[in-house]
Amino acid sequence: MHELQAIINAFETSQQKGETTFLATIVNTVGSTYRQKGAKMLITETGEMVGTLSGGCVENDIWQYTKKIEKEPLLISYDATSEEDLIWGFGLGCNGVVQILLEKLDRLNDLFPLNLIAQCLKNKQQVAIATIFAVEGTINLKLGSRLIIYPDDSTYTDIENLEFKKLIYSDTIAVKNTKKSTVNEYQLELGRVEAFIEVIKPPNSLVIFGAGRDVLAVVELAKAIGWEVTVVDCRAQQTTYERFARADNIILTRREIISQQIAVDENMVTVVMTHNYFDDCHILKFLLPTKIPYLGVMGSRNRIAKMIQEINPPQTQLEKLYSPIGLDIGADTPAEIASAIISEIQAVLAKRNGGFLKNSSQPIHQR
Repeated sequence: MHELQAIINAFETSQQKGETTFLATIVNTVGSTYRQKGAKMLITETGEMVGTLSGGCVENDIWQYTKKIEKEPLLISYDATSEEDLIWGFGLGCNGVVQILLEKLDRLNDLFPLNLIAQCLKNKQQVAIATIFAVEGTINLKLGSRLIIYPDDSTYTDIENLEFKKLIYSDTIAVKNTKKSTVNEYQLELGRVEAFIEVIKPPNSLVIFGAGRDVLAVVELAKAIGWEVTVVDCRAQQTTYERFARADNIILTRREIISQQIAVDENMVTVVMTHNYFDDCHILKFLLPTKIPYLGVMGSRNRIAKMIQEINPPQTQLEKLYSPIGLDIGADTPAEIASAIISEIQAVLAKRNGGFLKNSSQPIHQR
């Protein structure tokens, strides 16, 4: 299950029990950290936690902080850049600084963050949220105030300062368009403000063409990391529903009518593993002209070369094509091959090469 969906489900359960709940969000990082900006964790008054902010170093400490919150949010900082980290007993070991905004959840608040996240996941649309997490000076702004920009560019905010509202709106629009979360600092006449502007994205959507035994491992792994998975069976076998019970969607079809049953867009990634040459060829003709960022095809170099020669697509359409499919990790079993496939897709979406981290000169996480 997607981590954000797990947090939403846990919140609903806690509400049925009448529990007080809190949301902890990483709003800023400096240096190397285990999780990056935007990572969230739900905490109940009984100490139940859903989501992670570290490798298990700070979670219990954050729970202790929930006992100090009455209404206003709290900004908590953990600095692992000095030897004092070992004295504190956290032993973060990441040599970085993490700032966490801790909020007591109030469902009656019109800017209730979990409602926004739930809408994003349900509607499969991105939402941009700007959250104030630091205020210095006499400026009339509150910690935890937000500005939201919905998919249709409509906005909602509890920020009353007109000067700052104009600035944060412009920057949030930019983040929504670039789809890259950021931390911005504002030096105003009456003080300094820091805001975390994040893009809430629905889980990755994977469409797999094929329903063989090897597909099952790909479905299981994709679901384990929270992706939405659709299985397309060109043999139209009813047993597919039972075999792929973990898939979010199952489409029984024939290759001649695939384009009538499936709508693909730039937010989807696709894997073709029907093991039928003619099915694969027809599916490639359908997918190559689309805007999908990734199209992986199971099979040998000779097989894919023959299909490309037959289809004869423009060279620009082949940039999204990955075949033979998967990273070169020496995969042999269905589970190992699935790992290679999912890892390759993740690398492509993150715009990484998929090599060894020890040989990379760039940061592990994009800044």
